[in-house]
Amino acid sequence: MKIDIDRLTEAELVDLNRRIVERLRLLQQMQAHVRMLEFKVGERVQFQPAGRPPVTGVLTRYNRKTVTVIADTGQQWNVAPQLLQQVDPSASAGDQKPNVIPMPRRPG
Repeated sequence: MKIDIDRLTEAELVDLNRRIVERLRLLQQMQAHVRMLEFKVGERVQFQPAGRPPVTGVLTRYNRKTVTVIADTGQQWNVAPQLLQQVDPSASAGDQKPNVIPMPRRPG
């Protein structure tokens, strides 16, 4: 399907651009969703933040575009699923941490 953009008016070009951007966002969301499903809540994962050492933790939640990972240090990260890697359980069998992560208590 060819579109001769030279014959489109400014309003038609703006509409076409809006539709293209919406379609690209939908495709990106679909790809992120498919990638998310490769991981399970409770699974140990690892990712590499820019300019920092690798972070290992437990996937705790699926979000719309990201997943929430609680790092072994207790930090919470929202990470694009494309950046995650599964942690090989046999590689850290002697160093394995429990699946329970202590969370700070809320006052009240």
